Amino acid sequence: MKNSKKQGPTQWFIFFKDQLLLKKEKTEKGEIKYSVPYGTEPPLAPGSGSTIHEVFLPTDEMVHAFAIEQLVTETEEWVMVNLRGSYEYITLDEYKAAGKAYQILYWDQHSRFCPACGMPTEHKTPIMKKCPSCAYEIYPPISTAIIVLIRRGEEILLVHARNFRGTFYGLVAGFLEAGETLEQCVQREVMEETGLRVKNITYFGNQPWPYPSGLMVGFIADYESGEIKLQKDELSAGAFYSKENMPEIPRKLSIARKMIDWWLSNN
Repeated sequence: MKNSKKQGPTQWFIFFKDQLLLKKEKTEKGEIKYSVPYGTEPPLAPGSGSTIHEVFLPTDEMVHAFAIEQLVTETEEWVMVNLRGSYEYITLDEYKAAGKAYQILYWDQHSRFCPACGMPTEHKTPIMKKCPSCAYEIYPPISTAIIVLIRRGEEILLVHARNFRGTFYGLVAGFLEAGETLEQCVQREVMEETGLRVKNITYFGNQPWPYPSGLMVGFIADYESGEIKLQKDELSAGAFYSKENMPEIPRKLSIARKMIDWWLSNN
């Protein structure tokens, strides 16, 4: 796909790997305000061979995204922050848009050759590539995962996963497997990771999780039976906690925190 023709001012989501470029401005009070660059032209040139992508948001707004070849050194005007950390710098709408932009760039970088025959793919639409040889079509993949809050009386199960970046405790989560319903996935993941059986599984909500291309589907469940036996290669700690002895919990950007906050406000 050729570089997009400019269609008036838009936001520019510019990434080096998972680092997002943000504009810095001083307010009248001398505080620093961060935002996604906006204008008719990109604030810097795309990397060699990089495509400028048109990214269409659920709001029907169109923004642009592209990758660069090296990290931009922080100045008085610019800074780069990792996508997860950008939640603390920009608006929620900008953070969500950055997530989709990153997913499109990640997909572009990982779908340059046809997985069926190995030929270079051709960009046909903003979210579709096609192999010119065998006509195989490639779309941005979404990896579906469940996350579950397990209640036992006045307590909930909190775990520390080995891949967590920090000391906080979260909820049991895992990826959906072929042939499973979401509820079956909840039961399997809870049993595999903790040795517990759960019941009364109900849907809570869902959240795009662009690290790099996931969808987290949240459920509430009740403890049924079993003793905690942690899957050691996945979890380093886990226990039931009451409101009075809660450990550090996830940051507000995650559905896990939303589910825990919901439980706290209803108990």
